[in-house]
Parts: sequence; structure tokens; C-alpha cells
Amino acid sequence: MIYKVNSCSIYGVNGYIVEVEVDLSNGLPGFDIVGLPDATIKESKERVKAAIKNSELQFPHKRITINLAPADIRKEGSVFDLAIAAGLLVSSMYFPEETLKNTVFLGELSLDGTVKGIRGILPMCMEAKKQGFSRIITSTENAQEASLVKGLDIIGISNLKEMVEFLSGSLNIEPTVFSSDKLLIQNTDDWDFKDVKGQYTVKRALEIAAAGSHNILMIGPPGSGKTMLARRLPSILPDMTFEESLEVTKIYSVAGLLKEGENLIVRRPFRSPHHTMSAASLIGGGRIPKPGEVSLAHFGVLFLDEMPEFPKHVLEVLRQPLEDEYVTISRVNGTITYPSKFMLIASINPCPCGYFGDESNKCTCSVNQIKNYIGKISGPLMDRIDLHIEVKPVKFNDLSSDSRSESSSSIKERVNKARDIQLKRYSNEGIYFNSQLKPKHMSKYCKIGQKEKALLQSAFEKYNMSARAYNRILKVARTIADLDNSDTIKSNHIAEAIQHRTLDKKYML
Repeated sequence: MIYKVNSCSIYGVNGYIVEVEVDLSNGLPGFDIVGLPDATIKESKERVKAAIKNSELQFPHKRITINLAPADIRKEGSVFDLAIAAGLLVSSMYFPEETLKNTVFLGELSLDGTVKGIRGILPMCMEAKKQGFSRIITSTENAQEASLVKGLDIIGISNLKEMVEFLSGSLNIEPTVFSSDKLLIQNTDDWDFKDVKGQYTVKRALEIAAAGSHNILMIGPPGSGKTMLARRLPSILPDMTFEESLEVTKIYSVAGLLKEGENLIVRRPFRSPHHTMSAASLIGGGRIPKPGEVSLAHFGVLFLDEMPEFPKHVLEVLRQPLEDEYVTISRVNGTITYPSKFMLIASINPCPCGYFGDESNKCTCSVNQIKNYIGKISGPLMDRIDLHIEVKPVKFNDLSSDSRSESSSSIKERVNKARDIQLKRYSNEGIYFNSQLKPKHMSKYCKIGQKEKALLQSAFEKYNMSARAYNRILKVARTIADLDNSDTIKSNHIAEAIQHRTLDKKYML
């Protein structure tokens, strides 16, 4: 007889329903799993068999065949253990077959029958709801994360025996309800702009970048505070909407990077990979592609410290996700698309020794050395960075001053107000920030007068800017106007945006 149990798997950051077909027939006892399983799934038969026996339940001594449908998609992971066990136990009449309807089983089994957590539970539950299922049976470890999806009864169980008692009606388990009290909120009090002395121009540029999600490049000598300023950026980033939190949590759930007790990511990600990373680590990859740093920084920040130290071919793979806000990875096993709406922050020294243009230290680099060093960042990649900021060493008077700078919470208030303006303005456009404006939006939302056009034309011709740079200036000016609570882009907004775009000319010898 054949029993059908529903489970789910992951493809990219999305789930898809897998029907676990359990066939028991007479003959020599055997246990086979088909449907393109990986090694982990093939080992499920040993885990399931031991878990059933060690739970003091009867394992059927028949010829068992398990099919994972659709059979033409390769599957991986231990998520099907619980569904396979349910199919075998229903065949032994431990609970009625009707209890399997509208239910999805998700969980890994230990040899003693304990149900363990799996990664990717959130997108699986989202797909289950989309397909019309009403109940999820999973581990208590995953229950809180799964309960983020409204409209599903999430039944958290600790072991196989609990599942049998629940499905047979002898044990009542209340569905898990998501509790915001259990959110893990990271402490960012150690990274506050109130502790930053001086650097008023840079802090203003970071405020603009945070308000409009603009990419930013900081150029300055060693010790000027580039990394320290970048580390404080998350403290002023606008609050995430619930939809953004869900999307980011889904990526981290698939990657298995959710911290213990972390059910919903409520702060924007801040990723700072080392310069020895590979292109696959940055963009995503593997036999079955996993999210890379550009996707783990989705709706957050990707910080590249000492950008020229990264291999040039690694930096060049950033061009497509910066422009398209997604990355497509093609492998023999399939093609997967991951979202990558991130804000890029890069810091560089002006030359190999770090002191080109510094008033206090003498540069020892030749012109060719400086050209080769800065040249590691290509023109097309530089064009995709909205703000180019010079970070100068802090003066002694600023360092020794007892006065406190403006706090992150104060700056964040202005950033949130500008963000609210953008959310309202683009409510029907499917975008969230000014940095996401497409050419079709520019004429509608970035209109400028004759005076502003003349100013922009002068800068365009003087600095030989590209069409992309022209659009970037308008986007930044739109953000500055939002911070100024202005409906129109004025000359002073254009001027400030130009000021933050021309720094690269000083170092491009």
C-alpha cells in the first residue's frame, strides 16, 4: 500500500513542496530511497529506523520504497526524516491516514527519536501556506521561526513519540504563536556617532548614504577613522519594515546563519568580509549554490575595508548585483537567483603607503604605483558608487575637546523621516530608496529647474562625467532634498551632491 506525506525542500531562497511517497510490499525486507536524493537523504533510512525502534515503536519489516516527488529535482538535507517516519508509522496504524492531510512534516531525527531543527524553515512554511496547507509539524527548535508565517498552525514536537501521540489524539499540543518578546536584538551602543570627534563632513555623507541607501567610498590615510566610521553606520540606518525583516531572515535561514534564539532579524545586516575571499564567496556558489556576501547583506551593508587589496576579478563581480539588485548563479544542477539589494561601503588608502595628499606625512609612492593601486577599482565600478568622501586625519583640538558629538539616535531620527518620505512617494513603484530609482522614474521624481540644470551641466562637462554618474548625482540630490524636507531639488542640493562625486578626480592621476 502507498502512503503520501507532504514535506518541503529549498531551491535558492524559496521552498517547494516535496511529496514523500511510502510504498510497503511483501518480500525480503529492504529500504530504498529514490527521487535524486543526496548522501544525507540516503542515510535517512538508518536514522529513521533507529529513531522508530528507540522510541519503542514498531518498524515495519517489509520491503520499503520511498519516492521523493518531483523526482527530477535533486534534493539535499535531512528535512525529510520526519515525513518518512510519519509515512512508516501511519502504515503501522499508529494514527489515522486522514491526519496527514493538509499537513507538512519538516524535521531531522536523532537516533533516539529526538526531532532536531533544520535550516530554511521560514521559506518552506511560506511555500506551504502558498500551496494551501494549514498545518506544519516540526521541531520545537524551529517552531518560533516558523510561526512568523501567519495562517498556519505550527505544531512543535520534541520527539517522535510526541508526534504519534498528537496525531493519534492522545496528546494536545497548542499551535506556537510568534512572540516578539523572544526577538534577539543586537546591542549597538558600543558603536555610536556621539563618540566620533570631528569628521563632520564624513558624518554628513554617511547620513545621506543611510537615508537613501547610497553606495559610498571613503578615501583617506591610515588612522583617519574610515573603518571606525563605517562600523557606526548601522546605528543610523532606517528601521526595517516587517516585510524586509522576513526577506532577510529567509536568506539567513537558508544559509543556516540564524543565531540561537534569533527568530526574526530586525536590524539591517552588516557584512565585512576579508580581502582574501573568493568571487564565489562574495557572489554565492557551490555545487548547489548558497547565498554569498552580497545576498547576506540584503537590505543592509556590505563593507569592503581596504578595497584595492581585494583581487580585481572579485571586485568586478560586484558590478551586476550593484546595478540589478539580484545575482543569478548558474551551475550544472540548475540556475538560482538570489536577491542582493545592499548598500556598498568601501574604504581605501590614496596610495600603497597611504599618505598621498596628506599634509602631515610625505608620500613615498611613485606616480605609477599610485595609478596601479587606485586602478584596481575600475571606472565602471567607481561609477556605481554614489558618494566619494575624503576622510582627513582628526586635528588635536577635536580629539582633546570635551564636547560630545551628535548621537546616532538623533541622526537616525532624520534618516527615518527621509525614509518615510521615500516609502510614501514610491508606494506604487515597488522600490524603497532613492538609490533604486530607474531611468523611467528619474523624469518623474527628480525634476530640476533651469538654474539647477545649468549647475549640473557645468559639473558634467568639467569633470567629464558618464551618464551613470549624472543619474547618481540626481539620486543623491533627491535624498538631500528629502533630508531637508523639500519637495523639489534645489541648487544647494545639487551642489552638495556634486561635491560628493568629484573626489575620485583628485586621485585619478
